[in-house]
Amino acid sequence: MNLKSVGRVVLTALPFLLALAVDLLLFATRRDRLPAQLASHFVSNGRVDDYAGRTSYLVVTTLVLLGIGLLWTLMAGFGKFAGTAHRLLVASGYAVAAFLGYLMGAVLLINVDAVEDAQGRGQDVHFPMWHMAAAFGAGVVAFGLGYLVAALTPAPEPVVDDGPGAGGERVALGAGEVAGWARGAGSWWLPLTALLVIGTGIAMLFTTSWPFAVLPLVLGLLMATFARPYVTVDRRGITVSGLLPWPRVRVPLDRIEAAASRDISPFTEYGGWGYRIRPGRSGVMIRSGEGIVARLTNGRDFAVTVDDSVTGAALLNTLIDQRRTDH
Repeated sequence: MNLKSVGRVVLTALPFLLALAVDLLLFATRRDRLPAQLASHFVSNGRVDDYAGRTSYLVVTTLVLLGIGLLWTLMAGFGKFAGTAHRLLVASGYAVAAFLGYLMGAVLLINVDAVEDAQGRGQDVHFPMWHMAAAFGAGVVAFGLGYLVAALTPAPEPVVDDGPGAGGERVALGAGEVAGWARGAGSWWLPLTALLVIGTGIAMLFTTSWPFAVLPLVLGLLMATFARPYVTVDRRGITVSGLLPWPRVRVPLDRIEAAASRDISPFTEYGGWGYRIRPGRSGVMIRSGEGIVARLTNGRDFAVTVDDSVTGAALLNTLIDQRRTDH
């Protein structure tokens, strides 16, 4: 990592460190005025429904801000973000840090001077919902500040990638012969993540009001249907689908110029796993390793990680040749 990369990492980590420092300073200066058990969780009307000790508040605040900050700095330091994508990455980090830092600080301040009950819990504590709007506003302002700061500092240069060429591998097919290829693209973490998200939704049904449980339940079910995706290459193009007809991703054959097989690093090239959209490329990233990369007619790339990608890419090139011959 060179000096410029170190500078980008520091720039990205700075808002998270500042947000944590402000929250810790608020805690240190008001510690004696806080109840032993802080009101820490609230329902939609601002009423308290859970409490946390002072130590728990410190631990959660530190882990949340440092953990998310570490993720952002790793993407800035090792992810292939360049130009506008880099500036948006930094700006979004500033927005997230401001949003979370404000909420953590607001939770602390509404507990100041609260009267304790017999269990040491703060009484008559209310979380006004305007704090959510204020946190969002802080995030918007921080986003603009982060974008400006990132624009004033050197950003990584885009990596020139010639992509798949017309001279790629082919599968030998006879005249009039039709072929297709399909392969499972599962990984161990996707079903586990789906179960964890569904479990979180079920737990929230019993611990919070039901509207808060809807999102994790829906997301978990969608992830479960896509826990064992299949990649298909045929005369229609390349399709990535799950157990159900939807959701699925299909790139028609007439939109593909060429295909190739190569190793793909989802984190460094696409910023993570799942369905990813980046400047000049998109794809379905299930794991690291080999995958099919298709160069589209609009100049973008579509990629999917899957075993035996050499065969899938070769057949895709053959089908592209057949289509051009037929037309």
